[in-house]
Amino acid sequence: MKTTKGKVYLVGAGPGDPGLITVKGLECIKQADVLIYDFLASPVLLKQAPENAEIIYVGKKGGDHILSQDRINTLIIEKAKSGLTVTRLKGGDPFIFGRGGEEAEELIKAKITFEIVPGVTSAIAAPAYAGIPLTHRKFTSTLAFVTGHEDPAKEESSIDWSALAKGIGTIVFLMGVKNLPHITSRLVSHGMPSDTPVALIRWGTTPRQVTVTGTLDTIVERVKTAGFKSPAIIVVGHVVTLRKTMKWFEIRPLMGRRIVVTRSREQASELVKRLSDLGAECLECPTIKVVPPDDFKPLDMAIENLSDYDWLIFTSVNGVDFFFERLFAKEMDVRALNNLRTGVIGPATAKRLFDFGLKSDIIPESYRAESVVKAFASVDIKGKKMLLPRAKHARSVLPEELTKMGAVVDEITAYCTEPVQDNADLMLTRLKEQAIDLITFTSSSTVKNFHALLPPEELDSLMKDVTIASIGPITAETARDLGFDVHIIAESFTIPGLCRAIEQHYNKT
Repeated sequence: MKTTKGKVYLVGAGPGDPGLITVKGLECIKQADVLIYDFLASPVLLKQAPENAEIIYVGKKGGDHILSQDRINTLIIEKAKSGLTVTRLKGGDPFIFGRGGEEAEELIKAKITFEIVPGVTSAIAAPAYAGIPLTHRKFTSTLAFVTGHEDPAKEESSIDWSALAKGIGTIVFLMGVKNLPHITSRLVSHGMPSDTPVALIRWGTTPRQVTVTGTLDTIVERVKTAGFKSPAIIVVGHVVTLRKTMKWFEIRPLMGRRIVVTRSREQASELVKRLSDLGAECLECPTIKVVPPDDFKPLDMAIENLSDYDWLIFTSVNGVDFFFERLFAKEMDVRALNNLRTGVIGPATAKRLFDFGLKSDIIPESYRAESVVKAFASVDIKGKKMLLPRAKHARSVLPEELTKMGAVVDEITAYCTEPVQDNADLMLTRLKEQAIDLITFTSSSTVKNFHALLPPEELDSLMKDVTIASIGPITAETARDLGFDVHIIAESFTIPGLCRAIEQHYNKT
């Protein structure tokens, strides 16, 4: 949003888990005209910016700077002077080794209004996610945060190593992996016992989190053996021993598993959240999107003549949504359905229907078209007129079988699905790098469109050692027909059922 003078928000993005952003920090992202972000800011947060916001990456990785700090300062000031709202998104907290203070000083010189929005620093969050409380009454009440990035070749250190080694119970070093040998030797040489526990936490609070523990005299070799690299923090102190019983994050059943979610972006959130809560790192690669039909006239006409129908049958949440969107567009409401009985394909569709105030008369035991037909076996539908608003090119089983039972079925296209290729390049790159563990399919459409993304000659090599999880037997059959090996089929054909099946699979393996 443009203002006369412009304004800058220096926002702490948190340590990596997007759920740790503050409420105010998220508001600043959502109102930004310009979003300037660092390497450690979660990509999920960037999606919260307005569609027309300018998004600029200025981070550094392994010492490789996109922009120098002076150029970052200049960029922020130029954008603000243009009358824009600038959100400067910094990993962790902007004032803890984040150079937020330097940026604030430049804004003061330029007479630009700014606000500081603190963030959850990795110095606190990463140990917490590793099961390490930085203070504990039985261990220590003193805590120090120290840069681990100090040049060991300096003639005089700005760090009081003697005070740290002898007077601080817990020490957290940030950005210190490269200097780990220097840090451990300095602490020991200044009086800290060599058997003092140490932990290094890499990619803290994210599904990639890994923790290596040891002591001052063993940790360098253990980190070397583990191939540990930045970004990581170092925790030194006896509180590290509490991790043995207190670790909780890294023991989740899908921890570190890299899973591709192929569901449409609008509907992927529940699946992504459930898998993420189990520890998975999800890559959203929607292969379909749900769009309106080419012509709403048939659906509109059916809605205008609802009094002619006896039953209204929904086979998906999308069918419910598009039906009621058109109902309301015609300035009608649920009272227009007072003479109708309703049926749905499963609990998710039933729940969505109930959101509009209607309880389904029929919910089958198993969530597929054949089960809907079976559920009608004890109902007299001969001569009854049924409205079936659903996807274009949906399976023909349901209308055909209901017709055989004597019903008059009016099948109307309420929506369509189209193939998309969002994140397809990234997904293919990850497959080639063998950096994908599992792919989820929630419909036959997702299977077909995912298959179309893969070069035919590379199908076998790309899918080598990749697990395939299907929401049900129909989707699994489509996958097998296209050459995929299906390893997991949910017993309950729902998102919770799919997640349970994936969890059980990895618990066994």
